[in-house]
Amino acid sequence: MSILKSKDIAKMSETEIEEKTKELRMELMKNKINAAKGGKLKTREIKRTIARLLTINRLNKLNKSVVK
Repeated sequence: MSILKSKDIAKMSETEIEEKTKELRMELMKNKINAAKGGKLKTREIKRTIARLLTINRLNKLNKSVVK
């Protein structure tokens, strides 16, 4: 999993963001299981990426509603 940057996420469509969020949440669940083996840093990166995706998606939705 590569870390997604804000500018890359901003280029994604709403459906792509939702799909990527679902994919990362599944990866997070798998990673939590393996956290006992020392994968806590990876878990933090995944959580931050999910938060970034959700934030940008929400901002996009707010901007669209303001324009209408």
